[in-house]
Amino acid sequence: MGWFLFTIIILLLVVILYQYALNRSRSKQLQQLHDQLHRIMNDQTDEHLLMITDDKELKNMLIEINHLLDYSRTTAADHMKMEIATKKMIANMSHDLKTPLTVILGYIETIHMNPLMDASERTILLGKVYNKTLEVLELMRRFFDLSKLESGDQEIPLAQIDVNEICRHNILSFYDILTAQNFQVKIEIPDEPVFILGNEEALNRILNNLISNAIQHGGDGYLIGLSLKPDEEAVIIEVWDHGKGIHELHKDRIFERLYTMEDSRHRSYQNSGLGLTITKRLVEKMGGTIHVTSPPNERTVFAVRFKRLQF
Repeated sequence: MGWFLFTIIILLLVVILYQYALNRSRSKQLQQLHDQLHRIMNDQTDEHLLMITDDKELKNMLIEINHLLDYSRTTAADHMKMEIATKKMIANMSHDLKTPLTVILGYIETIHMNPLMDASERTILLGKVYNKTLEVLELMRRFFDLSKLESGDQEIPLAQIDVNEICRHNILSFYDILTAQNFQVKIEIPDEPVFILGNEEALNRILNNLISNAIQHGGDGYLIGLSLKPDEEAVIIEVWDHGKGIHELHKDRIFERLYTMEDSRHRSYQNSGLGLTITKRLVEKMGGTIHVTSPPNERTVFAVRFKRLQF
């Protein structure tokens, strides 16, 4: 009986010593992890926590901490990109507001400093003030609309809509402008109705923005087109022009907020850089996609793809 109790005591002591050694080893490893993590966070490095261990729970913890480090770095990088984009957006918007406001101030000062100005000349200047004021209001409206779209505050109710009629209506609404500027227009719209689940007002704005963009930036070729290409699963709307095209440096950025190519700021009318961004957000709200192809001096194509409704 005595030997049995002695053996039990020895076994318990071994277990206690093993647990003590194991706890000391784990404490040491945890301290090493703490020191590594503290250094990584302080130095803002891209390292991961590394440790050789057979402890399964410790391995799992290392994996999750490294995932958390990756997420933190990605979040920080996204925040930095957003901060840079916001600063650039504010700078661009300040530029776009400053230009027409400066012109308006110049016209008003001219009228104010010349009380004996001829009535017809005054009327002309007031008309210019009016038009420039509309530019400012349009820019502010676009910025406000984009803010609502990106925050999710603007509802886009979807229903069955006939894409054919909407495409025809939009290209015809530009008839006077296209004729006055000697554009050739090619329209490819099938006779049979083509339906999608969408929003008529949003699609009108999408097409209006794309056609306006083609006229503004593709004017060198004096040729634009609108094509509607349905298949069994999808409906693809293409708005294209034969202008000088979009450089590769700009092609991936033209849908960014307030991003404008340098030459667009020397056009005869203001380009806010919001139209294509709003267009992309509206397309996505309707469950579609948009992309651009633009071989230099060939054909620039903005293609919008929606899922087709079948009956």
